[in-house]
Amino acid sequence: MSRNKWSSFSLMMLLMLFLAGLFLVLYPSIQGAVVDRRMGWEADSFLARLEDDLDKDIPTVIIPSTEPEESRPYPELWDSMTAYNQQIYTDGQSTLSEAGAYQATLFSLTDYGLPDETFGVISIPKLNLEMPLYLGATDENMANGAAVLSETSIPIGGTNTNAVIAGHRGWGGASYFRYITDLTVGDEVIITNLWETMHYRVVGTKIIEPHEIENILIQPGRDMITLLTCHPYASGGTQRYIVFCKRAAST
Repeated sequence: MSRNKWSSFSLMMLLMLFLAGLFLVLYPSIQGAVVDRRMGWEADSFLARLEDDLDKDIPTVIIPSTEPEESRPYPELWDSMTAYNQQIYTDGQSTLSEAGAYQATLFSLTDYGLPDETFGVISIPKLNLEMPLYLGATDENMANGAAVLSETSIPIGGTNTNAVIAGHRGWGGASYFRYITDLTVGDEVIITNLWETMHYRVVGTKIIEPHEIENILIQPGRDMITLLTCHPYASGGTQRYIVFCKRAAST
């Protein structure tokens, strides 16, 4: 091989090695951006579906006690979830400490006529964050968005409820709940479920050990959500960071 050809070949190999190294460095960011975009698309798709449902013939029930009268879709699912929320409060969330209890799949939404298992959307304006919301903190649900811990309240509102919503502290290059430590008292967290959009305000934060579940239990007389993620960041989840949010007054 001539000197010129050898130089060209060497230069090409160096360029290929450089590009391969650059790809390895950038891959987590690229993958994370793809995951963030996918979660945003899933959230947008859910919200768009709610709009479409207004024009579809889905199961509804008239609520005669409201003025004016309102209709609520998926009445059987609503009744089952309100009964569940009442039951875990009455039982004192006694099984939450059992291994894997928070991962249990208590409701299959497709059994109630839903097209998939997306229950809602969580939006945090301060963080420019919008993620789909699932029931049960399984590995799959946590990878796809935010997940409500089983044996905590379903986020449909109401007195004596506290929906604990878990998210990764960043994972696979995507953000998830990485920046919830930036939230301060008064910041807004919005939950849109199958029936309504609910507004909550941050009232406090706390760092706890994984076994200190008394910090995430229902607080009598309150309508709350609690955000939960690993802490410190990139520590392997030795502790938990929680954000307490209380339902804001309707406007």
